[in-house]
Amino acid sequence: MSKTNLFIKFSFILLLAVASGFIVADKLNLVKIEKKFPFKLGLDLQGGTHLVYEGDMANIASGDRKDAMNSVRNVIERRVNGFGVAEPIVQVAGDNRLNVELPGIKNIDDAVKQIGLTPFLDFREEKPDFEIPDNAAISDVVAQYQPTGLSGKHLKRSDIVFNPNNNQPQISLKFNDEGKKLFAEITAKNVGKTVAIFLDGFPISTPVVQQEITAGEAVITGNFTIDEAKELAQRLNAGALPVPIKLLQQENIGPSLGKISLQQSVFAGLIGFLAVVTFMLIYYRLPGVFAILALLIYIILTLAIFKIANITLTLAGIAGFILSVGMAVDANILVFERTREELRAGHALDRSYEEGFKRAWTAIRDSNVSSLITVAILFYFGASLIRGFALTLGIGILISMFTALTVTRTFLRLFYSYKKYDL
Repeated sequence: MSKTNLFIKFSFILLLAVASGFIVADKLNLVKIEKKFPFKLGLDLQGGTHLVYEGDMANIASGDRKDAMNSVRNVIERRVNGFGVAEPIVQVAGDNRLNVELPGIKNIDDAVKQIGLTPFLDFREEKPDFEIPDNAAISDVVAQYQPTGLSGKHLKRSDIVFNPNNNQPQISLKFNDEGKKLFAEITAKNVGKTVAIFLDGFPISTPVVQQEITAGEAVITGNFTIDEAKELAQRLNAGALPVPIKLLQQENIGPSLGKISLQQSVFAGLIGFLAVVTFMLIYYRLPGVFAILALLIYIILTLAIFKIANITLTLAGIAGFILSVGMAVDANILVFERTREELRAGHALDRSYEEGFKRAWTAIRDSNVSSLITVAILFYFGASLIRGFALTLGIGILISMFTALTVTRTFLRLFYSYKKYDL
């Protein structure tokens, strides 16, 4: 490679390192606009709010309960992920419990408000031969109807529309393919009867079915204000639950590890880093210096990616990052040992380095690929903390391949293009 190309590559690496350093230090200025990328800490490092919900499975067949709770989890997870909460944990516990952990949120009322009221929307048909007593209460009206199987999980879209006769706001509902089929069946067998629309267990509209409706659309009528209709439409679009849920438990969680544990983790990482630096300097001398420089670039670049990608750092994630630092050094050691073998065979320094990188590449590739496969398995099947470990480790492995095979190689090439040096 020509010296010009080496300088271009070196300049790119230097620019990348400097930009990453500014991001890590929160000092990035682009066109006079300061951009900050704060680290996000998980629940174990900064505390937060823990909520426990219970799903009402009274009207759900036992074989469908697992799917119903998974649907509830998906809806709640979609909501809290939109709040900018760092790595929320939403997990199903048992048959009908849902645990929600929100890092960084200390106010329970704010947490409950963030999740919002979770509307359970369902359509019910009249029970056969049921007579409403005189002076019927709301409980009597509720007892008149039975579930049809059509619920919020079949909802595709909700919008505000206005009644052309009185200009009252209404809520239009559009069902998915399964809901469209169910709604057609329900209206077909209930022509001339009422099909009630229930929200959170209360009837909000009881229209009379005039004919079979096959278009998969319905309208919720009621004495809504515009704000009420807008709020209801937003809630339904955010996720109408397939089963009703209620809040059982709410509590603040203090940092289980906190600043002291975080400082101890960073201190342990620094000790490990200094031990690696000492070994590389004593055993490999000048090439070890280049490996250390590449390792520093690796650390800065990885931390910058953690910030830009909004990756939440838990203690497990920090452990994965520290482990990846050691793996980044391993790649350099393989290269240097292969280079030494070439030098012992009597080859020139520049050829020895090139052959050392070529011979080490297969071992580096195979070991990192096997590690990435393990990381993928942990990320896919593991719980939230395990996934955090797998994510940081996986990112670290990928970046370490770049720094070991590109950064270190560029430093060495640039050096031996000017001066010969024995390893």
